[in-house]
Amino acid sequence: MSKSTFTKKILLFEGVGFALVIALLWLDELLDLPHKLLGAPPTPVNWQEGIFESVMGLALATGVLLWTYRALARIHYLEGFLHVCMFCKRIHLDDEWIPIEEYISDRSEAVFSHGLCPDCKKKHYPQQPKMQ
Repeated sequence: MSKSTFTKKILLFEGVGFALVIALLWLDELLDLPHKLLGAPPTPVNWQEGIFESVMGLALATGVLLWTYRALARIHYLEGFLHVCMFCKRIHLDDEWIPIEEYISDRSEAVFSHGLCPDCKKKHYPQQPKMQ
């Protein structure tokens, strides 16, 4: 699934969810659900309250959808096959071999830092004392 299709589906589901909440608010206002379902005292339709709740719901929906859109725009993902050298771990791209760190850094906001794991230290530097 492409990133744009994924983004559209997420925003659609959020939008439908907010539309259902607003529809439920109006259903409650028009049908007086607490009276019918729970035996509460009947209340008249309050148009101002219904409109106010709808406007607040739309404002919240707008904010959430905008935040979601911006968050999804920041997500970077890689897909497909990467041809990686089994020795040096460089990636074959457009008739050249580039370091994996460069490939990922160019396509994301990842920053690389290098270190030495305990297994490699033991294998390549056996003369060094153990560090705690």
